[in-house]
Amino acid sequence: MRQFGSILTVLALAYAGFLALIYVLQARLIYFPVRELAVTPQARGLQYEDVYIDTEDGVRLNAWFVPARPERAVLLYFHGNAGNISHRVERTALFHRLGLSVLVLDYRGYGRSGGTPSEDGTYRDARAAWRYLIETRRVAPDRIVLFGRSLGAAVAARLAAEVGPRALILDSAFTAAADLGAEVYPWLPVRWLARYRYPTLENLKKVNRPVLIVHSRDDEIIPLRHGQELFAAANAPKQFLEIRGGHNDPFFLTSPAYAEGVGAFLARHAAAAESD
Repeated sequence: MRQFGSILTVLALAYAGFLALIYVLQARLIYFPVRELAVTPQARGLQYEDVYIDTEDGVRLNAWFVPARPERAVLLYFHGNAGNISHRVERTALFHRLGLSVLVLDYRGYGRSGGTPSEDGTYRDARAAWRYLIETRRVAPDRIVLFGRSLGAAVAARLAAEVGPRALILDSAFTAAADLGAEVYPWLPVRWLARYRYPTLENLKKVNRPVLIVHSRDDEIIPLRHGQELFAAANAPKQFLEIRGGHNDPFFLTSPAYAEGVGAFLARHAAAAESD
């Protein structure tokens, strides 16, 4: 019995040590930045401006501004947790075809942006991008549509709760980081360990602008129920667009459903900005 107790003690200590390691290294399980840029919008025949934006805490961020003529609205694009803006050229081109000028931003630690990623840092980055559009490019708030995908949806929802955009689009969003983590790592006490909140649902409840929730029934990383719960919590006017394909499948390029659904939402809620 004494030997068995010793084994249990060793296992308990090992597990506690593993949990401590997970707690300390959490950022490496959330952020997967890539520094090298693969392509630019020019590879898709798009003119663009390479811009740098300073945050309130002194970090310099890199972004691309892709103008559209004529311009339906301006889309502020917050990408997911991996790669950098060069991996979003195809989707940027899609939004451009829908008549949107696009500002696509790299968070701190991604691409050519300085700093190191963190939850508070991504929120600061979002506010800096908003200020850049308002103050530097003189874009009226009611001409800006916020778009966020995956982790970026949590960032977009937080910003939308603080400012007054024309509309908000959340693509493949989770309800909260801990909710998703508990599903991905059911054998870990994720809610106890979590240092990163990203409470998308909580922030979405504070948004009183038109909202489009886009989610795939086939999403193997962020289950459909997250999108459904977000839609249920969102204030009207709101719309749910169900698509098909895995989380990282290029379904938006091969299926007209994505472009048609987003285009219809913009026609209803962004075109009004043109006639105000």
